[in-house]
Amino acid sequence: MAVNEENEAFVHPLYEALEKFPGVDLGLTTADRVLTWGLTNALWVFPMATSCCGIEFMAAACSRFDLDRIGTIARGTPRQCDVMVIAGTITVKMAPRVKKLWDQMPEPKWAIAMGSCAISGDFYRDIYSVVPGVDTFMPVDVYVPGCPPNPEALFMGIRRLQEKIRAKREGRWTEPELRPDMPGLRSPAIGRLGDPGRDEQTSQAQLEAVLGLDPGGGLRRPTGGQ
Repeated sequence: MAVNEENEAFVHPLYEALEKFPGVDLGLTTADRVLTWGLTNALWVFPMATSCCGIEFMAAACSRFDLDRIGTIARGTPRQCDVMVIAGTITVKMAPRVKKLWDQMPEPKWAIAMGSCAISGDFYRDIYSVVPGVDTFMPVDVYVPGCPPNPEALFMGIRRLQEKIRAKREGRWTEPELRPDMPGLRSPAIGRLGDPGRDEQTSQAQLEAVLGLDPGGGLRRPTGGQ
C-alpha cells in the first residue's frame, strides 16, 4: 500500500546545518520513489519488429525523434528489457517464439502492441497462418493503433505506459486497456487489383511500369515503343 508523504516533515540538526552552506542543495526522498522514478523513466525495450511498423520504430529511435531522450533504450536481448514492443504481423509459426522471448524477460515487464497487424491482424486476420492479435497468446498493456503508427504515436504509447506504471506503484487502480476498434484499416489505402473502388489510372500506371521493366534488371524501357 502506498503512503502519502506530501504533508510529512522531517527535521534534523545535521540537515539544518547543511542547508546553511552556500551552494549546497539538499533533497530528501524514499527508496520507493527512487524505484518508481527508475521504472517509469528508464524503460528498456525489446523490439519484436516483423514488418512495416518496425520501420516506424527505427524512425522513432533515430536522431530526429530519439527515444533515448526519454530513457527508452532498445536492447537486443529480452533478459535485459522490461518492455516488449510487438511491431508487425505475427504468424502462427512465430507466436510460440514470441511467447518464449516474452517469458525470458524479467519481472516486472510490460508489452506494447504497435500497429493494427499486431493488435488484430488487420487485413491479414482471416489468413490461416496469421495470429489475429498478439493478445490471444500474451498480455498486452498498451495498444498503439495505426497502419503503421508514426513515431509520435509510439511516443504517446510509451507515455501512457509510464502513467500506468506510476499509478500502480502509487497503489491506484488502472483500467486494463481494451483492444481499440479500428474501422477502415482492414483494407489498404490503395485497393487491390479488381477491387470495385480501385482507381483505373492506378491500375494503368502499375501495368505500364511492369511492361517497362528491363528483363535483365537494368533501366526501364519506354512503353509503347520497340
